Amino acid sequence: MTDLWHSIPEALRDPVALAMPFFVLFVLVEAVAAHLLEDEVEDGAKPAYDRRDAVTSLSLGAVSVLALSLWKGLGLVVYSVLFAYVAPWHLPADAWWTWAIALLGVDFFFYWAHRVAHRVRLVWATHQAHHSSEYFNFSTALRQKWNNSHELVAWAPLPLLGVPPALVFLGFSVSLVYQFFVHTERVGTLWRPVELVLNTPSHHRVHHGSDPEYLDRNYGGILIVWDRLFGSFQPELHRPTYGLTTPVGTHNLLRLQTHEYAAILRDVRRAPTLRDKLGYVFGPPGWRPESARVAALPATSRA
Repeated sequence: MTDLWHSIPEALRDPVALAMPFFVLFVLVEAVAAHLLEDEVEDGAKPAYDRRDAVTSLSLGAVSVLALSLWKGLGLVVYSVLFAYVAPWHLPADAWWTWAIALLGVDFFFYWAHRVAHRVRLVWATHQAHHSSEYFNFSTALRQKWNNSHELVAWAPLPLLGVPPALVFLGFSVSLVYQFFVHTERVGTLWRPVELVLNTPSHHRVHHGSDPEYLDRNYGGILIVWDRLFGSFQPELHRPTYGLTTPVGTHNLLRLQTHEYAAILRDVRRAPTLRDKLGYVFGPPGWRPESARVAALPATSRA
């Protein structure tokens, strides 16, 4: 594994760490531009930046860098075992096509991990903090989760198929760097061939929208073709309403990361049957038992 790691140029071993100063610079430049263009904000729309919201996003991102390092360390150990003792073959780490397979594979499995994160409530609990901001800008990109466990599970097929573990994490870092730049309202739609193939700011604005027509759409990381292939694509029709369908209403970092876990526990404790308990954990966000849905209907609609 050491040889595989050292086959990667040193500057590329952690692109996220390398990019962090540039992330902060882009946040500052965009914030200044947003301030100068305040008069162009649509009537009734939020301004592009809120100082407290941006500080919250940056703080969540700073902690996520530390948490991700721990998760990656655990993943590297597990992937190394899978790669060394289970994979039927080992792809060469110095071949360009292995790098291409790693990047494409990471992006493919990211799509499915991301989709699961929006459709399974227990996994949504790890991801919802990223969607909790009611603003959409470069600082929102840094509002990351602290629990990456489900992504480690999602990428496990790659070392099993012989992709060197170091390249798996390199591919994920490249994906994170790319996705930073799609979190902005300062870029409209791009050249149509680009919009057809790549995830763009327009596509990702839809993903962060809480409007009914935008919910659970555009999961792609680098490529938007996965959404087009698997039926989850939605073009941008209007400026989205950003944030969660039920706002958290706090800037407390710990609560932003954990409030959904607490809500799951409350629902499970109240659920009368095992089926309902499992539904609250593994069903989609907002899932309710049939009895609860019927009880919530007005009397006239139940007649």
